[in-house]
Amino acid sequence: MNKESGTLPIAVLIPCYNEEKTIAKVVRDFRAILPEAGIFVFDNNSTDRTADLAHSEGAMVIKEKRQGKGFVVSSMFDKIVAEYYLMVDGDDTYPADVAEGMIEILKNEEADIVVANRLESYHYTRVRPFHHLGNKLVRFLINLSFSARIKDPMSGYRAFTYEAITALPFLSTGFEIETELTVQALFRRLKIKEIDIIYRDRPKGSYSKLKTFSDGWSVLVTIFMLLKAYKPMTFFGLIGFIFFFSGLASGWVAVKEFLSAGSSFQLPLSIFAGLLILAGFIFAVTGIIIHTINYRILEASNISLKLMKHMRKSRER
Repeated sequence: MNKESGTLPIAVLIPCYNEEKTIAKVVRDFRAILPEAGIFVFDNNSTDRTADLAHSEGAMVIKEKRQGKGFVVSSMFDKIVAEYYLMVDGDDTYPADVAEGMIEILKNEEADIVVANRLESYHYTRVRPFHHLGNKLVRFLINLSFSARIKDPMSGYRAFTYEAITALPFLSTGFEIETELTVQALFRRLKIKEIDIIYRDRPKGSYSKLKTFSDGWSVLVTIFMLLKAYKPMTFFGLIGFIFFFSGLASGWVAVKEFLSAGSSFQLPLSIFAGLLILAGFIFAVTGIIIHTINYRILEASNISLKLMKHMRKSRER
């Protein structure tokens, strides 16, 4: 720990649920690479020997009773205070040998968050096709909405500065937490840097807890909820655009039939067209209002982040 502040220099945070096949190796690997780090295994109600094996390797084991990875991640950053954080899954699919480089990027102030990109090596592993497809869809939606170039928005291997963690809220409860972390960081304009890694298969006897369709659906719902909250001009503007031009099209049909020989005025269709156009304006105004509120929140968030960085530099002098 830092003698002056009592803060850990680096905390390795490992969320776990039934990972007895791999957790001991993961703890050993990261202790060897980052001997100065505190290693914390957050056990999410495992029914196997995960907690015992992690403890036997010298890791601090902390229980999280609420089931779900999102709850675990939130608990990790609430309970542990460090200058730099490294979050990694306990399934031994992520290489420990890049951890030091990830932390070095943060120390050099090249980024606020470092993400390990798995996608370059996906074709070497037995990743389920729908998982790969889902990852690409999530990446497309996020990059389109935020004009970003994120390669792996769902990676479970990330490094954070203390300031980045304090700027990020945690709302998701399940495996969609990584997606939320990416969106929240982009919204708050935190600097994200990605490094390519070799993603490994799980060892024999170790099984993924991901459920392809239910977890995939949760991720997509989370994306749309986050876009509604953090990109309201895009979300509500698109809906408003659809309603407005649907109303214009319906109104044009009514006018065209009225002008045609022998046709009577289509009152119901005209009312319907008017309601569609009105709905379009309402959605557009809603987007503008929420965007304005978000802008003020973003200002406050950036000011807080600057203050924390100045305070940290003052302590280092």
